Parts: sequence; C-alpha cells; structure tokens
Amino acid sequence: MISRMSTLFVRTLREDPADAEVPSHRLLVRAGYIRRAAPGIYTWLPLGLRVLRRIEAIIREEMDAIGAQEVSFPALLPREPYEATGRWTEYGDGIFRLKDRKDADYLLGPTHEEMFTLLVKDLYSSYKDLPLSIYQIQTKYRDEARPRAGLLRGREFIMKDSYSFDVDDAGLDASYAQHREAYIRIFDKLGFEYVIVRAHAGAMGGSKSEEFLAKAAIGEDTYVTCPACGFAANVEAVETPSPPPVPYDDAPAARVENTPDTPTIESLVALLNESFPREDRAWAAEDTLKNVLMVVTQLDGSSEPLAIGVPGDREVDPKRLEATLYPAEFRPFTEEDFAKHPELVKGYIGPGVLGEDGTSGIRYLVDPRVVKGTRWVTGADEPGRHVLDLTVGRDFVPDGTIEAAEVRAGDPCPRGDGILEAARGVEMGHIFQLGRKFAEALDLKVLDENGKLVTVTMGSYGIGPSRAVAAIAENTLDEIGLCWPRDVAPYDVHVVAAGKDEAVFAAAEQLVTELAAHGLDVLYDDRAGKVSPGVKFKDAELIGVPTIVTVGRGVADGVIEVKDRRTGERVDIPVGDAASHVAGVVRR
Repeated sequence: MISRMSTLFVRTLREDPADAEVPSHRLLVRAGYIRRAAPGIYTWLPLGLRVLRRIEAIIREEMDAIGAQEVSFPALLPREPYEATGRWTEYGDGIFRLKDRKDADYLLGPTHEEMFTLLVKDLYSSYKDLPLSIYQIQTKYRDEARPRAGLLRGREFIMKDSYSFDVDDAGLDASYAQHREAYIRIFDKLGFEYVIVRAHAGAMGGSKSEEFLAKAAIGEDTYVTCPACGFAANVEAVETPSPPPVPYDDAPAARVENTPDTPTIESLVALLNESFPREDRAWAAEDTLKNVLMVVTQLDGSSEPLAIGVPGDREVDPKRLEATLYPAEFRPFTEEDFAKHPELVKGYIGPGVLGEDGTSGIRYLVDPRVVKGTRWVTGADEPGRHVLDLTVGRDFVPDGTIEAAEVRAGDPCPRGDGILEAARGVEMGHIFQLGRKFAEALDLKVLDENGKLVTVTMGSYGIGPSRAVAAIAENTLDEIGLCWPRDVAPYDVHVVAAGKDEAVFAAAEQLVTELAAHGLDVLYDDRAGKVSPGVKFKDAELIGVPTIVTVGRGVADGVIEVKDRRTGERVDIPVGDAASHVAGVVRR
C-alpha cells in the first residue's frame, strides 16, 4: 500500500503546541498524528490512527491466541448495574452522567465490569460453559479533574478490557497466569522498556494485582525495585517492614522541654542538638514523630477526623493514603477544623490528646515503624513545647497502623535484606483477580458439577492502546522527532524524492511500486514545487518511520540511500537491488 505525502491528510508543524507538557505530546501534534479537540480529548489523524490500529492488532492477536473472544459494549450505559455494585456513588465526580428525555440516568462508560458480568449471566448457567474469557477494545470516558500530558491522561481514551470467568479459585489462578503471559508477549512486541510491578487494586477491588509500567521519567507512577531479590511494586502497594519491638524497661522517663520557635522538623532538630544533645549520636529528623490531621469522608457523606503519625523525616504520600482509605476521600485539616478542636495545639500536637483514650477522641493511626518500645520526640500538646523519650506502649498506645508515609529510594526491601531503588513509569496495563465482588453484587452464579449453585470468580485485565501510542513515543523519541519501533510504525518505509529532476521522481515512483509489490506499506514524499529536500528530510525524521529511503542525486550514479531512523546508520544501495534490500531490512 502506498500513501503519498502530496495527498495525505497531514500538516507538520515547526513550533511546539502551547499546551504540550511532555515530549511525546509535542511531537505527536507536530508530526501530524493527533489534534486537540478539547482539554483531554483528541482527534486521531491518519498517521496516528495507523499506529493505534497496529497496537490494537498486536493486542487482538495475543488475546485471540489464548482463546479470548471479542465483544463490543455500548459506551452509553444505564445507571442500574452501577447502582447495584455501588459504583454509581463511588465514582463521584469521576464519571460523565447524563439524563435522557425521559429523565432516566445514564453514564458514559468509564469501565465495563458490570456489563461483562451481566452479559455472562444472561447467556451462561453451567460450569460446562466455563472457563470463559471475553474482551473488547472500546472508548472510555472519565472526567479527569486535570487532564495532562496529551494522550497519557485524557477524558476520552481507548481501552482493551478483558475478563475471565471461572468456577473456582484454581481456575482463576490459571486464567490469570494465561493472561499474564499474553501481556508479556504484547509488551515485548510494543517495543519499549517496561517493568511488571505489584499494584494496588484500587476501585476494582480484588486480590492479586500487577501493573505493567512503561519506564518514563515523566510518568505519574512511582515504583520501587530491589535488585537483590527482584521485588518490584508501585509505591501504593509497598508494605512497610515493621522493626521488632524494643525492650523499654530501662528507657528514660518521658520529659517535656521548652522548644520555642520550632515550626518545622528541621528547626526542632537543630534546637534539640543545641539544647538537649544526646550522648550516643546527634538528633535526626527520623527521631521525631509528626502528627498530621485529616478529615475523612465516607461514601454516605459522613465525616470524621483522623490523625496520622509518621516519622519526621517523611511526608504523608497522598497516593498511598488514597489507596489505603479508598473509597473514602480525605482532605487536610483547615482552620475551621482546628477551631472545632481547641485541644489540638497547631505545630505541637502529640499522642497525649489523640486516640480513643485521648481528650480529643480522634482516631490515631501510626506508621508501621512506630512499634512498641520505640522512643520519640513529639508535640507535648502545649505551645512551644515538645516531649522527649515518649515511648510507645509505655506512654501511649495508638489505635492502629496505616500505610501512608512516602516510600523512598534507600528504604529496606519488604521481602529481604536488599535496598529499594525508585523510578517513574506510565501505567500501560493492569491485571488483577477481581474474585467474586461483581458476581455477588449482580448474582452471577452457575451450577457446578454437583448441581449446586456457585458464584463465579472473575479476573480483570486492561491495556490502554491510546495511551500506548504516547508511551511508546515517549520511550523511543529523540531530539529530532519520533522514532517508532517497527511493529507499531505507521508505515514500513518512508521514501523521499529529494530533488527537482524528473529522473529522481521516476526512480522514486518505480521504487515505491516495487516496495508495495513486496507487501510493504510505503509513505512516499512525492511533494514537488516549493517543498525543498531539507523540509522533506525534517518531516521524515519528525514522523519517525524506522526506515527512510532517499532517492536523490545518487540516482545519477545508480544508487539510493537507506537510513535507519533509530541508529542513524546510512548505506548506499544499487537502484536495482533497493526494493529487495529494503524488504529484507523490514522483515529482518
């Protein structure tokens, strides 16, 4: 197949779009792959659509290979199934809701678990019908508060979601393993660096959960790995190792000291070292206990305060706290909240007023590192005063623990003696064992081999093809343009007719015809007139087809130039051998 630049619906740009935040967004717009229609909503142009379709073809090939069958659900969905599972409320402002002319409630599908479950319930009733895996590739809609980074976080996007249905947990384990292997094959073909990490199931619920992350410095997800044991996890899914309890029979008594003008942990540590030096070592931020106040709101609208105690050298990570508290929401204490609790002394809040036994009655949860016998410097619940050597188990007992503190490079690995390393990535796929959450809510049951009704167990497996376009671009681009892996590139070869001589265009025309006869998809820059060779070369590098063939002045000497876009390697090939040579390069 041959596409000609003279008629292709494309316009390349020399300047970056004003709203582009990341390199992939800038280049996809400049190279004529996408155009912005509204915040977080994009139009796919022919070049972009070809890349998207090639990614979808890879996904379909591997899903079909494991026996999954494709279906297609509507994007406009009724309220009732989502009401039954509680997600009509859980999604809050995150979904697009609308009413029809009869005042019935609908939503634009953010995800389709309910519809998959009801479809299987409608058609299947026996264990003989299972296991079953079905999937779709469909447009999803989520009302992102801050759409950003082009295709990486939008309000409308393409998603491949598949679901497995099994009679028992052993069947679910087998389906999960089968999908996981298919995902590895898919991501290997997509041609970018990725890592598989333990993940938090989030809104979907379920047990075992893993994410496939594209390695990218601009990624929104932070993950950690342990080179020593191979552990890898999204920070939301990291479980903080608790140190063993510490004997405190000989611990010094807690004492309150004047610590004026210490609004920050840094200023407190400096004063401690100046006025209350330790004999064994200097005071450090990790010796202090910082208590952070939040208001937690449940789905029914009820709210309660929550105090979180973390070592002073760490902050509360909003993503980790969100994952822990889901589906409840939270916000920091305001001045109005403090006014309702006069016993809380801002900047000097300590365990004395917190917890079920404290004067405030505010639930008090602490970091897993705050174990029995550990000694802390923390607020004394008086202005300008802190308490030293406050010992857990002797002087105060928290109401429980919570995973909320930030995870950092250099932390101990939860699984062994290794040290964690941190990096950033873009979530490209998420697989998890849903279990029976949706089947129970929607009464999906089948008769087992003994004639007894059993609830079906489900797995969920998602990939974002539209996000993949941006992630692949982000992972493979260079300083001059896009640089597509061969399996997803919009064309196999980009032929540039560089010159005004009719012999050049005749030779180029002959070459593209021969390349098409070899079964290759060819983008042919046949533009004449005022389009200079320099402009054509820049466009070829910007568009990023992996093989660029230049038909120019070398034709007079019987050669053309073949360039590898990714390595920059160039080689001159005799005109008569060019088509077979390029075909060999493409299929290598």
